[in-house]
Amino acid sequence: MRLHPITGISAQAFTVPTDHPESDGTLEWQATTIVIVRIHAGGRMGIGYTYAHACLVELIQATLAPLLLGQDCFAIADCRQRLLAAVRNLGVSGLSAMAISACDIALWDLKGQLLGLPLVAMLGACREACPIYGSGGFTSYDDARLAAQLGGWAEAGLTMVKMKVGREAGRDRHRVQVARTAIGPEVSLFVDANGAYQPAQAVALALEFATLAVRWFEEPVPSLDARRMHWVRTRLPAGMDLAGGEYQFSLADAQRLLDAQAVDVLQADVTRCLGISGFLETAALCAARGIELSAHCAPAVHLHLGCALPAVRHLEWFHDHVRIESLFFEGAPAPVAGQVRPDPNRPGLGLVLKEPDMARYAA
Repeated sequence: MRLHPITGISAQAFTVPTDHPESDGTLEWQATTIVIVRIHAGGRMGIGYTYAHACLVELIQATLAPLLLGQDCFAIADCRQRLLAAVRNLGVSGLSAMAISACDIALWDLKGQLLGLPLVAMLGACREACPIYGSGGFTSYDDARLAAQLGGWAEAGLTMVKMKVGREAGRDRHRVQVARTAIGPEVSLFVDANGAYQPAQAVALALEFATLAVRWFEEPVPSLDARRMHWVRTRLPAGMDLAGGEYQFSLADAQRLLDAQAVDVLQADVTRCLGISGFLETAALCAARGIELSAHCAPAVHLHLGCALPAVRHLEWFHDHVRIESLFFEGAPAPVAGQVRPDPNRPGLGLVLKEPDMARYAA
């Protein structure tokens, strides 16, 4: 019996310029594209999204949407299996996984809309609020901009901040010193190399970063190379966690990192790892291993998961995504004392599209 058959699915891409040129250890960009999926059933609409390329619109509307029309929107596991089967020959990882993630998120939001419950209530809350860390500090920033952004987060009550490193290794210790001076001694400082270093170079820099009380080293080498991640992890100074996994697209990807003992904290991104369903599976895998999980970017979805899953340590308050989600979504979270919390009075993800504000960014 199909309680709530899906009556419509659409996807649309929007490209939002950054407020300043941005770069990390391995990439430069001046705009971010968000692909939004709308799924209708029972007179309600669920929304999901991913940060990807506009080409996902065609993949979703031509390949995935026909498989969901008429299906029960509450049968999320069955819907996901249909989508995974459809992309077998395209490859599940990468763009396919991100398209499926957006659809899965929309289905969970739709279920909450129809039940009149926020996502965190459907999953079962374990905490009222989830800690966040401010994330930005791009390598394209000069010292003043770097200090202003990270120092501003510290002044606003965030107890953790993260900056990018790796583009000019010779300047990285100086930049980390600028950040430490700006945030003071009490705020935790994280660095993210986006896989830019060689293993021995990463270890040498980690020893320097430790003198400035850096406690989190993210992707010192590419996280797809679990063997080299493990090599670096076993040589980091005491008290510095190695984090990685934001580019996992399946449970098998997470399993490989954990089997290799490559991370102290695993990262997962709900807009990449096959949606809310995939994130729940990843959290269960982490719980079984006794490894903490950190939510990568997309805070408007992750705040529900962070409040429902004990394995989640914190979520990333990423500068670009915070800007876009506040522009596009009524109900986007706002931090208080370094934490975010779901609104118990808003069903599903608690988000409503700001259609007039979004229109000018249509790709």
